[in-house]
Amino acid sequence: MSDQMSAPGTRFSRRNFVKATGAAGVASLAGCNAPNADTTEAVEGKTETPSTSSNVQQLPTTSPPQVVDLAAQNNQVTLSTKRRSHEVHPGESMGGPIELPEVWAFQADDREPSVPGPILRAQEGDTVEVKLDNTDGMHPHTVHFHGVRKTWENDGVPTTTGITVKPGEEHTYEIPANVPGTHLYHCHYQTHRHIDMGMYGIFRVDPEGYEEADREYFLTVKDWDSRLNRQIAGEDVSYSPRNRDPDVFTINGKSAPRTLHPEDGSPIIVSEGDTVRIHYTNNGYMNHPLHTHNHRFEVVEKDGSQIPEAARYKEDILDIAPAERKTLEFEADADPGIYLMHCHKVSHAMNGNSYPGGMVGGIVYEDAMDSEVFANLMDYAGYEG
Repeated sequence: MSDQMSAPGTRFSRRNFVKATGAAGVASLAGCNAPNADTTEAVEGKTETPSTSSNVQQLPTTSPPQVVDLAAQNNQVTLSTKRRSHEVHPGESMGGPIELPEVWAFQADDREPSVPGPILRAQEGDTVEVKLDNTDGMHPHTVHFHGVRKTWENDGVPTTTGITVKPGEEHTYEIPANVPGTHLYHCHYQTHRHIDMGMYGIFRVDPEGYEEADREYFLTVKDWDSRLNRQIAGEDVSYSPRNRDPDVFTINGKSAPRTLHPEDGSPIIVSEGDTVRIHYTNNGYMNHPLHTHNHRFEVVEKDGSQIPEAARYKEDILDIAPAERKTLEFEADADPGIYLMHCHKVSHAMNGNSYPGGMVGGIVYEDAMDSEVFANLMDYAGYEG
């Protein structure tokens, strides 16, 4: 198990958490794994259909995404495809429990499979070998990287490159880290379904001479129509991408209040005076206007391009479109406390009919983690100290 706490990026360890909260430790309450049926997929261009088999399986759950330092492992990574269930918010508070009974997750090397997939972090000028291992898979897949310039055969689109990684196969992509900035990767086979099944992640290319902020984090927002995941899992539900109607809204795969827990969620943990940099991406299909409480930020990067200082200005709403990437930066100069970061489409900040929930995260000062308010939030999130 990883020692990483908070959003992926800057390390905040369990030891720091225990010190900040004065607790002896944090243990999650048991969640439920929904039973799942096998699924099958036909040849490219046809639609996946759920199995009618009565052989119901219990899938293991996903883990939070981790940062993979590619330079530290010779610029090589293996992405394996795994079927998992995904606990969005397993507690009974605030409209829970919420679970996607089947997702398709990327697993980096020997780490745990996650949704979103692992954050692949490279350095400008390097070339990364990404092996897609589909030997245990049940569906064809590919990997497409946004932003960087690569050769035709490495574009990851099956219909234009002729390369599809079928079940039982492997394929290695060579991806040059030649465009610094924050990018995306995702499966490009039947894209409308495979992204919605969880096959997406962040590809970060640090420019030469890059200086990290005091706290630096990666966040992905995503809207889901859970009928697809339930249909693929074998439930008798009707779903069509033509009438997609999202009912689950996540930050790094979790909905509030689970978003705020330092271990399974992605709170932005800061100390007073920190410079904080957040790499935001949208791997869903809807725009999300993200609002920060009590902190005004500047957008310093967009889609891999630096924003000139003369063009920056202070704001507190970040509208982010599908596939868009924006990096924001702010000073942790507020009264130390707990402040929300949330989508301002109010229906996206809900779990079903329960408000608040959904796409709601927070900026949490370490000084506030020993407060009764934070303890209550952890209780709502389904944890006991």
